[in-house]
Amino acid sequence: MKDAESLSPSVVRLNIGGKKFCTTTDTLTQREPDSMLAAMFSGRHTLCLDSDKGYVFVDRDGKHFRHILNWLRDGVVPTLEDSEYNELLREAEYYQLLGLIDGINTVLNKRKEDDDLHTELTRTDIIKCIQSDKVRFRGVNLSGLDLSKLDLSFVDFSYACLKNVFFSRANLQCAKFRDVDAEASIFHNATLRECEFTGANLRGALLAGACLQSANLQDACLVDCSFCGADLRSAHLQNADLTNANLEGAVLEGANLKHLEGAKLDGANLLGAIR
Repeated sequence: MKDAESLSPSVVRLNIGGKKFCTTTDTLTQREPDSMLAAMFSGRHTLCLDSDKGYVFVDRDGKHFRHILNWLRDGVVPTLEDSEYNELLREAEYYQLLGLIDGINTVLNKRKEDDDLHTELTRTDIIKCIQSDKVRFRGVNLSGLDLSKLDLSFVDFSYACLKNVFFSRANLQCAKFRDVDAEASIFHNATLRECEFTGANLRGALLAGACLQSANLQDACLVDCSFCGADLRSAHLQNADLTNANLEGAVLEGANLKHLEGAKLDGANLLGAIR
């Protein structure tokens, strides 16, 4: 007497590199209809069965095939180590599982973004470093650190990630911030005289009350920044994007609007600014 499974035409037995699996044609064809597996079991192709109970043999490593079957069943990307994701990605590419490929890449990109948010140094590390004669944090990830009230004058932060860093009341005179990503950072009442911000991303940063005399902000993204009461005398603002920036009460003497030639001022608040 034949068992129920052998009577069901939808049941498929697979031998993936020596590992045995049992599933259905619906699982193999419905979620990823354009995949190689769907094509194999669409009924349009003759399959070669081995002699061991009619298993379809596929010459691939079967280590991650259970994850592939679970994806086809549930549409859920498994939680794996990065190295295992890379192995699974190779299998997904072989079987042409485009949905799984997109899912894995989404997870890996999210992990990379999360890793980028972890700072490489602490406030204590910074204090130790600034005791040296010449300090550079070029390209270093310092996002989220509290560096308020420190003497960071002449420090080179170029190309660093400074998102959400607290620089309130810090002495940053002549510091270099070329091409930094300092989105939403706090420079409230900081000394930024003669700083270099060329090409920096300061979107949403708070610079209220900051001293930016002779600072170079050319080509900087200053969208949604607050410069309320800031001292911008003789500052260089050519081609800066000041869309929706708040310059209420800012001092722009010497900077003048001729220095803003080419700058974007859509929605900027210049109420009470001294030009």
